[in-house]
Amino acid sequence: MGYKHLLFDMDNTLYPASSAMNDGITRRMLECVADFFHCTFEQADALRRERIVHFSTTLEWLRSEGMNDVEGFLAHVHPANETDELLPQPGLRDFLTSLPHPKSILTNAPHEHADRVLAKLGIADLFVAVTDIRDANFNGKPYPDAYISALRKAGSTVEDTLFLDDMRKYTDGWEALGGTAVLIGEENGRPLAPDAKAMKSAREINSLEKKGRTIRLGSIYEIKKIL
Repeated sequence: MGYKHLLFDMDNTLYPASSAMNDGITRRMLECVADFFHCTFEQADALRRERIVHFSTTLEWLRSEGMNDVEGFLAHVHPANETDELLPQPGLRDFLTSLPHPKSILTNAPHEHADRVLAKLGIADLFVAVTDIRDANFNGKPYPDAYISALRKAGSTVEDTLFLDDMRKYTDGWEALGGTAVLIGEENGRPLAPDAKAMKSAREINSLEKKGRTIRLGSIYEIKKIL
Protein backbone atom coordinates (compact mmCIF):
# COMPACT_ATOMS: atom_id res chain seq x y z
CA MET A 1 0.00 0.00 0.00
CA GLY A 2 1.21 3.51 -0.74
CA TYR A 3 1.29 5.27 2.61
CA LYS A 4 0.95 9.05 2.53
CA HIS A 5 2.06 9.83 6.10
CA LEU A 6 4.53 8.37 8.62
CA LEU A 7 3.61 8.71 12.29
CA PHE A 8 6.59 8.12 14.56
CA ASP A 9 6.86 7.45 18.23
CA MET A 10 9.94 9.28 19.45
CA ASP A 11 11.68 7.75 22.47
CA ASN A 12 13.42 4.42 21.79
CA THR A 13 12.16 4.55 18.21
CA LEU A 14 14.09 7.41 16.62
CA TYR A 15 17.08 6.47 18.79
CA PRO A 16 18.11 3.12 20.35
CA ALA A 17 16.37 1.81 23.45
CA SER A 18 19.79 1.46 25.09
CA SER A 19 20.00 5.25 25.54
CA ALA A 20 21.11 6.34 29.01
CA MET A 21 18.45 9.04 28.91
CA ASN A 22 15.78 6.36 28.90
CA ASP A 23 17.23 4.90 32.11
CA GLY A 24 17.04 8.33 33.72
CA ILE A 25 13.39 8.78 32.71
CA THR A 26 12.49 5.38 34.16
CA ARG A 27 14.37 6.12 37.40
CA ARG A 28 12.63 9.46 37.92
CA MET A 29 9.25 7.91 37.12
CA LEU A 30 9.79 5.27 39.79
CA GLU A 31 10.84 7.99 42.23
CA CYS A 32 7.40 9.53 41.72
CA VAL A 33 5.73 6.16 42.33
CA ALA A 34 7.74 5.59 45.51
CA ASP A 35 6.93 9.08 46.77
CA PHE A 36 3.22 8.71 46.06
CA PHE A 37 2.87 5.30 47.74
CA HIS A 38 5.43 6.04 50.49
CA CYS A 39 7.39 2.91 49.65
CA THR A 40 10.92 1.97 48.67
CA PHE A 41 12.23 2.30 45.13
CA GLU A 42 12.30 -1.50 44.81
CA GLN A 43 8.70 -1.78 45.98
CA ALA A 44 7.69 0.95 43.54
CA ASP A 45 9.31 -0.96 40.69
CA ALA A 46 7.50 -4.19 41.59
CA LEU A 47 4.17 -2.41 42.04
CA ARG A 48 4.47 -0.65 38.70
CA ARG A 49 5.32 -3.89 36.88
CA GLU A 50 2.19 -5.47 38.37
CA ARG A 51 -0.21 -2.62 37.62
CA ILE A 52 1.01 -1.13 34.34
CA VAL A 53 -0.68 -3.81 32.18
CA HIS A 54 -4.02 -2.19 33.07
CA PHE A 55 -3.04 1.34 32.04
CA SER A 56 -1.70 3.24 29.05
CA THR A 57 1.03 4.97 31.08
CA THR A 58 2.40 5.26 34.59
CA LEU A 59 0.72 8.66 34.70
CA GLU A 60 -2.72 7.20 33.97
CA TRP A 61 -2.18 4.60 36.70
CA LEU A 62 -1.16 7.18 39.32
CA ARG A 63 -4.08 9.44 38.41
CA SER A 64 -6.44 6.48 38.90
CA GLU A 65 -4.97 6.12 42.38
CA GLY A 66 -5.69 9.77 43.21
CA MET A 67 -2.57 11.66 42.13
CA ASN A 68 -3.54 15.19 41.06
CA ASP A 69 -0.22 16.94 40.47
CA VAL A 70 0.16 15.98 36.83
CA GLU A 71 2.42 18.88 35.93
CA GLY A 72 4.63 18.17 38.92
CA PHE A 73 5.00 14.57 37.77
CA LEU A 74 5.91 15.63 34.23
CA ALA A 75 8.40 18.22 35.47
CA HIS A 76 10.17 15.69 37.68
CA VAL A 77 10.32 12.96 35.04
CA HIS A 78 11.47 15.37 32.31
CA PRO A 79 13.89 17.97 33.77
CA ALA A 80 15.56 20.57 31.56
CA ASN A 81 18.87 18.64 31.46
CA GLU A 82 17.35 15.25 30.58
CA THR A 83 18.94 15.07 27.13
CA ASP A 84 22.50 15.41 28.45
CA GLU A 85 22.89 11.62 28.16
CA LEU A 86 21.24 11.33 24.75
CA LEU A 87 23.91 10.54 22.18
CA PRO A 88 23.89 11.96 18.63
CA GLN A 89 22.51 9.67 15.93
CA PRO A 90 24.74 10.00 12.86
CA GLY A 91 22.80 9.37 9.70
CA LEU A 92 19.34 9.82 11.25
CA ARG A 93 18.66 13.17 9.62
CA ASP A 94 19.80 12.01 6.19
CA PHE A 95 17.68 8.88 6.50
CA LEU A 96 14.53 10.77 7.49
CA THR A 97 15.12 13.31 4.74
CA SER A 98 15.34 10.49 2.22
CA LEU A 99 11.76 9.47 3.03
CA PRO A 100 9.44 11.56 0.81
CA HIS A 101 6.42 11.17 3.09
CA PRO A 102 5.19 13.87 5.48
CA LYS A 103 6.26 12.85 8.97
CA SER A 104 4.89 13.63 12.44
CA ILE A 105 5.50 12.61 16.05
CA LEU A 106 3.13 11.05 18.61
CA THR A 107 4.62 10.83 22.09
CA ASN A 108 3.26 10.04 25.55
CA ALA A 109 5.72 12.58 26.93
CA PRO A 110 5.09 16.35 27.22
CA HIS A 111 5.86 18.71 24.37
CA GLU A 112 8.88 20.20 26.12
CA HIS A 113 10.51 16.76 26.21
CA ALA A 114 9.83 16.28 22.49
CA ASP A 115 11.30 19.71 21.74
CA ARG A 116 14.50 18.89 23.63
CA VAL A 117 14.97 15.48 22.03
CA LEU A 118 14.24 16.58 18.48
CA ALA A 119 16.53 19.60 18.88
CA LYS A 120 19.33 17.44 20.30
CA LEU A 121 19.01 15.05 17.36
CA GLY A 122 18.86 17.94 14.90
CA ILE A 123 15.63 16.81 13.24
CA ALA A 124 12.90 19.07 14.64
CA ASP A 125 12.26 20.75 11.28
CA LEU A 126 11.55 17.43 9.55
CA PHE A 127 8.18 16.86 11.26
CA VAL A 128 4.95 18.61 10.29
CA ALA A 129 3.45 18.15 13.76
CA VAL A 130 4.14 16.87 17.27
CA THR A 131 1.29 15.46 19.36
CA ASP A 132 2.02 15.08 23.06
CA ILE A 133 0.34 13.79 26.22
CA ARG A 134 -1.47 17.08 26.84
CA ASP A 135 -3.03 16.99 23.38
CA ALA A 136 -4.62 13.69 24.41
CA ASN A 137 -5.92 15.08 27.73
CA PHE A 138 -3.20 13.06 29.50
CA ASN A 139 -4.56 9.76 28.16
CA GLY A 140 -1.91 8.89 25.61
CA LYS A 141 -1.32 5.89 23.38
CA PRO A 142 -3.01 3.44 23.08
CA TYR A 143 -6.14 5.52 23.70
CA PRO A 144 -7.78 6.23 20.33
CA ASP A 145 -7.94 9.98 21.04
CA ALA A 146 -4.14 10.14 21.05
CA TYR A 147 -3.87 8.68 17.56
CA ILE A 148 -6.83 10.69 16.29
CA SER A 149 -5.32 13.93 17.63
CA ALA A 150 -2.09 13.16 15.78
CA LEU A 151 -3.92 12.37 12.56
CA ARG A 152 -5.96 15.55 12.82
CA LYS A 153 -2.80 17.65 13.18
CA ALA A 154 -1.20 15.96 10.18
CA GLY A 155 -4.35 15.99 8.05
CA SER A 156 -4.18 12.25 7.49
CA THR A 157 -6.17 9.07 8.15
CA VAL A 158 -5.57 5.69 9.76
CA GLU A 159 -5.65 4.04 6.35
CA ASP A 160 -3.08 6.41 4.83
CA THR A 161 -0.68 6.38 7.79
CA LEU A 162 2.06 3.97 8.80
CA PHE A 163 2.61 4.11 12.58
CA LEU A 164 5.99 3.20 14.12
CA ASP A 165 6.57 2.50 17.81
CA ASP A 166 8.82 0.37 20.02
CA MET A 167 6.06 -0.61 22.50
CA ARG A 168 3.81 -3.57 21.83
CA LYS A 169 0.76 -2.11 23.54
CA TYR A 170 0.97 1.05 21.46
CA THR A 171 1.20 -0.79 18.14
CA ASP A 172 -1.67 -2.97 19.41
CA GLY A 173 -3.73 0.18 19.90
CA TRP A 174 -3.11 1.35 16.34
CA GLU A 175 -3.84 -2.10 14.95
CA ALA A 176 -7.11 -2.16 16.90
CA LEU A 177 -8.16 0.95 14.97
CA GLY A 178 -7.60 -0.91 11.72
CA GLY A 179 -4.22 0.58 10.86
CA THR A 180 -0.83 -0.84 9.92
CA ALA A 181 1.84 -0.52 12.59
CA VAL A 182 5.55 -1.25 12.71
CA LEU A 183 6.92 -2.60 15.99
CA ILE A 184 10.54 -1.49 16.23
CA GLY A 185 13.17 -3.64 17.91
CA GLU A 186 12.82 -6.54 20.28
CA GLU A 187 9.59 -7.40 22.09
CA ASN A 188 9.19 -4.50 24.49
CA GLY A 189 6.59 -4.34 27.20
CA ARG A 190 3.64 -6.57 27.94
CA PRO A 191 0.33 -6.29 26.09
CA LEU A 192 -2.46 -4.53 27.93
CA ALA A 193 -4.86 -6.58 30.03
CA PRO A 194 -8.32 -7.17 28.49
CA ASP A 195 -9.89 -4.79 31.04
CA ALA A 196 -7.69 -1.83 30.07
CA LYS A 197 -9.85 1.17 29.17
CA ALA A 198 -7.62 2.16 26.26
CA MET A 199 -8.17 -1.06 24.34
CA LYS A 200 -11.89 -1.11 25.09
CA SER A 201 -12.12 2.38 23.63
CA ALA A 202 -10.29 1.29 20.46
CA ARG A 203 -12.66 -1.63 19.94
CA GLU A 204 -15.67 0.66 20.40
CA ILE A 205 -14.39 3.14 17.81
CA ASN A 206 -13.53 0.43 15.30
CA SER A 207 -17.16 -0.62 15.09
CA LEU A 208 -16.67 -1.93 11.55
CA GLU A 209 -13.92 -4.24 12.84
CA LYS A 210 -11.47 -3.15 10.17
CA LYS A 211 -8.49 -5.48 10.21
CA GLY A 212 -5.18 -3.93 11.16
CA ARG A 213 -1.76 -5.53 11.23
CA THR A 214 1.64 -5.13 12.85
CA ILE A 215 4.98 -5.67 11.13
CA ARG A 216 8.14 -6.16 13.20
CA LEU A 217 11.41 -4.53 12.12
CA GLY A 218 14.77 -4.22 13.84
CA SER A 219 14.97 -0.44 13.44
CA ILE A 220 13.37 2.43 11.57
CA TYR A 221 16.16 2.16 8.99
CA GLU A 222 14.47 -0.95 7.60
CA ILE A 223 11.12 0.66 6.78
CA LYS A 224 11.94 1.48 3.16
CA LYS A 225 11.33 -2.13 2.22
CA ILE A 226 7.64 -1.84 3.19
CA LEU A 227 6.91 1.67 1.90
